[in-house]
Amino acid sequence: MNGIAAPIVAVEPAPTPDFPGFKAGRRSVSVVMVVFMTGAALQESIERVLGDPLVDELVIVDNGSTGEDGARLKGLADRDRRVALLSGHGNIGFARGANLGARTAKGDILVFLNPDAFLRPRCIAELAREIAERPAPCIVGGRVLNADLTEQRGARRGDITLVNALLSLSRLAEMAPAWRRHEVHWEGQPLPDGPTPVPTISGACFCMRREDFDAVGGFDEKYFLHVEDVDLCWRVRRAGGEVLFHPKAEVIHLGHTSLTSPIRVEFHKGVGLARYFRKRAVGVGQHLTAWLMSPIVVGAAIVRPVMWRFRGRAG
Repeated sequence: MNGIAAPIVAVEPAPTPDFPGFKAGRRSVSVVMVVFMTGAALQESIERVLGDPLVDELVIVDNGSTGEDGARLKGLADRDRRVALLSGHGNIGFARGANLGARTAKGDILVFLNPDAFLRPRCIAELAREIAERPAPCIVGGRVLNADLTEQRGARRGDITLVNALLSLSRLAEMAPAWRRHEVHWEGQPLPDGPTPVPTISGACFCMRREDFDAVGGFDEKYFLHVEDVDLCWRVRRAGGEVLFHPKAEVIHLGHTSLTSPIRVEFHKGVGLARYFRKRAVGVGQHLTAWLMSPIVVGAAIVRPVMWRFRGRAG
């Protein structure tokens, strides 16, 4: 267990929900978790999921684990009938792995959860209850927290366009009042009282009804790692659906726990963003701009972990 996870997840066991009439006749819930070299946080994340009384099934898609973690996952699947383990396919990327898990899952409601994220009490209940009667298609995303319980950057975001992304990531949207409308990160805004529509939520923890996920085609498998959640939100909105941020469905997301290189992770994020901007471009001018800006977007992403090291934010 790592030093960050231990004091967080050892407390607050998930209580049985007390929503009147919610548990009786409810739709079944499957949690889908894609795993790749997650590290020590994985065990705590899984324990949190299996400790929630509303989770009927946990589908673990193992894109690659250490020998020790792989053996532990196999032992868990052998012992607990709620756990379905998919392994041996290699690192097929998050989007393909999540779609594979969704196809395997038996639940009516699919909750996608990062393997370094820890469910807070009532998170699953809040997500499942909120999505039950919403118009289709719909995504409900949770409130993603840092280890110190502050809201994490990216849990609720505006529409991520090429201009908005460049001004927001460069911090120019913060510094120039005239450009503040381009800020895509909304964690600094007042917390709403209840679920509220937003253009984009975080893929660290969100849910969809199975029929909605299938109707929009699931994740776009041409994304390998990162941005597939942004793309999914965009496609749901294009289909006339809604994307909701739920302030009471809380999850603690550690982040940066993977044993893979941060530069490699950010490279895939940059490639994903470049693809996303090309995908949503309209007309010759926007397509040309998106293609010309693609190397800059990827390069800017790769520079980020280098700057983190320079500033002492990452090892």
